[in-house]
Amino acid sequence: QVQLVESGGGLVQAGGSLSLSCAASRSIFSINTMGWYRQAPGKQRGLVAQLAIGGASPNYADSVKGRFTIFRDNVKNTVYLQMNSLKPEDTAVYYCQATYGRNIYWGQGTQVTVSS
Repeated sequence: QVQLVESGGGLVQAGGSLSLSCAASRSIFSINTMGWYRQAPGKQRGLVAQLAIGGASPNYADSVKGRFTIFRDNVKNTVYLQMNSLKPEDTAVYYCQATYGRNIYWGQGTQVTVSS
């Protein structure tokens, strides 16, 4: 199993930046993928960014390309999401996700609110 503990998020004005972190309970090298999803009120949860631990290039939603960056710290077993040039439409609950074997694990979610 994998436990995921998220931190970061909060309230920021449009154009500002926030950073999210997701710490995994096991070595990041044993995990297939780690990424971030988000869910706004009344909308389905969707992919924001995903990182294949094996080394493939990160995958980003078109809406965040050029503004968000996903990266990892192998020592801390942590994946980060750096969010720049935030827009009100980025407001959502952000969830960390990991795939390990055939299973999918989720963090508890963290609220990101961008005011106009």
